[in-house]
Amino acid sequence: MSSGEPADAFAGHRPSLLRLAYRMLGSMADAEDVVQDAWLRWNRAERDEVRNKGAFLGKVVTRLCLDRMKSAQFRREAYFGPWLPEPVVEEEVPEDVTLPLLLALERLSPLERAAFLLHDVFGQGFDAIAETIGRDPAACRQLASRARQHVRSERPRYPVSRAHGLEIAGAFFAASQAGDVAALGAMLSEDVRLHSDGGGKRPAAGRVLNGIGEVMRALAAISRLAGRDRSRSMRLVHVNGLPGYVTRETDGLLQTTAFLIDEDRITAIYVMRNPDKLERLERTLH
Repeated sequence: MSSGEPADAFAGHRPSLLRLAYRMLGSMADAEDVVQDAWLRWNRAERDEVRNKGAFLGKVVTRLCLDRMKSAQFRREAYFGPWLPEPVVEEEVPEDVTLPLLLALERLSPLERAAFLLHDVFGQGFDAIAETIGRDPAACRQLASRARQHVRSERPRYPVSRAHGLEIAGAFFAASQAGDVAALGAMLSEDVRLHSDGGGKRPAAGRVLNGIGEVMRALAAISRLAGRDRSRSMRLVHVNGLPGYVTRETDGLLQTTAFLIDEDRITAIYVMRNPDKLERLERTLH
């Protein structure tokens, strides 16, 4: 085998391996580390004996993710305030990488997450999954079924179109800039939730705010504190498949805001302020 063939074979599978690792870990930086480790293992493997390269590499990445999640879980428990996955801002993002799904996956056990992703997202059979995660096929089927129930409960019943979602996001931003708290409230559902991730490095709510009362009080307080110091710039985008925007805040740092919308009402707001999770986006916007 020539020196270019191993790299070429791996490169063909790299995008799907990165997708799997990001969905498992919620961090592109961690996902890239895992895929790099998989490449090192691929280089050491007896490649001529590997019949299905994709299955082999998927198994390696899944196991590396499961190992990493043992320490990642500790970091989540020690995390300051609500945790959100690193935002992915792209024109087209698959449904399986939306913020509600990633947060639903976060509440699953590592094995439930692996079984669900490998079967429902990547189309693997339960025999192959059993070999990957070290459980029998029947147990893997149960793991995926439990995960599926959690995931389905997070999907909106009546989602809006992509264009209309951006219209609502733009209207929310305009009302925020104008300090029009009443207009903001008119866009919210009664059971709206506000997730804000500052990672202990920028001001953010210390917990998820639940219900229109709590969220409205928080929005009113933010408006009062901001005064005339409003966001410097705004760009409408989809953040992990949800309508939202990227802003440059008065401190010079980026912020992403995304909205889960059901029946023309905002049911969840996701604000990413942690600069560590915005580094990649900062680089792509330059």
